[in-house]
Amino acid sequence: MPLGPDTVGRKLLWSIGLPGLVVALLGVGHFWREARVAVQDATQVESLALAEFVASTFALPSAPGARSHEAVAEVLRSDTRMFRSVADVRVLTPDGRIRWSRQPDEVGTVHAEAKRLTAPGPETARSQAGVTEVVRPLGGPECASCHTEGEVPGASVLQMRMTEPALHQQLTDMFRGALGAMVLFTVLLAGLTALGLHFILTRPLRRLSAAMRRAEAGDLLVRADARGTDELARLGAAFNQMLARLTAMKAEEIDTHRDLAVVKEKLALQDELEGRLRELSLLFDVARSVNASLELDELLEAVTRMVVERMQIPDFSIMLLNAEGLLEVRHAWPEGRGAEGLTFAVGEGACGRAAETLKAVYLPDLEDHTSIFARRGLVEGAADQGALLSVPMVHMGTLLGVMNFQRPEVASFSAQEIELLTAVADLAATAVKNARLHAETVKLTMTDPLTGVPNRRHLFQRMELELARAHRFGTPLALLMIDVDHFKRLNDVAGHRVGDETLRRVCDTLRVRVRKVDTLARYGGEEFVLLLPQATKADAVEVAEKLRRAVADSLSLAQHGLPCNHVTVSIGVAHHPTDASTQEGLVDCADAALYHSKRSGRNRTTPYEPGMEMHPGRERGPHAPATEASTVTSQPPGGVAKA
Repeated sequence: MPLGPDTVGRKLLWSIGLPGLVVALLGVGHFWREARVAVQDATQVESLALAEFVASTFALPSAPGARSHEAVAEVLRSDTRMFRSVADVRVLTPDGRIRWSRQPDEVGTVHAEAKRLTAPGPETARSQAGVTEVVRPLGGPECASCHTEGEVPGASVLQMRMTEPALHQQLTDMFRGALGAMVLFTVLLAGLTALGLHFILTRPLRRLSAAMRRAEAGDLLVRADARGTDELARLGAAFNQMLARLTAMKAEEIDTHRDLAVVKEKLALQDELEGRLRELSLLFDVARSVNASLELDELLEAVTRMVVERMQIPDFSIMLLNAEGLLEVRHAWPEGRGAEGLTFAVGEGACGRAAETLKAVYLPDLEDHTSIFARRGLVEGAADQGALLSVPMVHMGTLLGVMNFQRPEVASFSAQEIELLTAVADLAATAVKNARLHAETVKLTMTDPLTGVPNRRHLFQRMELELARAHRFGTPLALLMIDVDHFKRLNDVAGHRVGDETLRRVCDTLRVRVRKVDTLARYGGEEFVLLLPQATKADAVEVAEKLRRAVADSLSLAQHGLPCNHVTVSIGVAHHPTDASTQEGLVDCADAALYHSKRSGRNRTTPYEPGMEMHPGRERGPHAPATEASTVTSQPPGGVAKA
């Protein structure tokens, strides 16, 4: 069929043709009804007139010996045009009995509708089913001449039934033909209209719709048929222009998406670069912080602060390998939870596993790994949930410690963060190694390698600080200069190995008998200096005597085959501010008092007195040789060697 069920042409056809057909049918029906009513009215008028004529014929005289009203019957049976349409003529009595009929065999019978027909009333005419019935009362002077006295004239009723006139049938046939012609015309017109709509409207719209569907599917290169000058052609042209603009916009969109992809790639690279820059910045800051100080405690504090602030690590600790081979927490965050000082064995917990394998150990969920590693927390009070990362601090293959990073969120460390924190641990390991090397270097530069006590450089630095404190607070300061008696002779007789051992033993004896605030240092050769802060001169002399007796009582040389049994020391005591107020003056006074002890027989303590510096008896300096003859004699009854 040219028109589909949902096409515009069919809708237009139904919207135009159906109302026209209905109007035409209604018009034909109306005119048919009006014509039928007019015919019925004309038939009824004709029937009334004919009934009047028939009634008047009943007054005609009948021939002698003829049947009653035979003339009427003859008239009705005539083939005249007037009575062709008369079907029945009856005269009924008031009780419904047929007195006279066109058909003689009905006379004397009772009519079926006697009650309706014999009811009193005026003359009526009624049409039904193509038959017109006229009912007229009879009676009067015309009937009295023939009827007997017992009969009641005027009480009879004339019933006449007439068939439908030929005109009415002709009109019906005409209207039926007109109706059929109208239906045929309507069908023909609908077909022609549908065909025209198909070629003029439906097919162009179908092509346009197909082009639109292809455009909707993404084919923006399709074009609609724009031939012609009607509205559909203009609509197709407008649609083509819209597609052209959409094509241009699509091309721009493709270019834009390509540019956006390039921009996204650049932004991703920029984000990655920014992330790398942040990592490098963190590493740079960590390197700068750890290199800003060579003190180990300051270094660990700087690393902790940097990691906590820059990496958002709420729980952090640094563990270093101590002398016992245990991992000891040296610094932790948050502070004040008692974590410092906790120790872990290598292989214990996540930190011990990292130290054992020299590789980072990552626990994304601590609750899932409590059965694998020790349940004891890395820090006191730390949450036993979240994620834990333990990174070993390794320098040139040597384990220095472990850095522990913990967050309360599960799986909160990414691979990039693990790599970054590993680099931080490597930097920290290098810094810790440098700090320890620095500490060892400082110790070597400030400590006498033979005896382990501070050397002369550290002594003078310490003496400067103590003198500054004494000047500021007005406190006393004493200085003891101690010299081993006959040490040159000991070296010559027993050898330098015995001499070095003697110096170490003398130093150990002195060191265990001084206070922590006191400073014992090797001044040079066999001489030692002891600083006594906040000590009076009498207290200093008493301390010197205790030290002298301790050395004489505890150190024996008999095992080396020497003629003397004990080592003795001579001590000179100087005091600030009694004897001197400067560092050089205090040293000179103590040196003068020491030489006075030497001159007085050794193994004795001499406090400084004015005038002693006038008889030095030797050159100034720690290594100046003694001028007097020194000999090693046997031990006197007092238990000391005498010159």
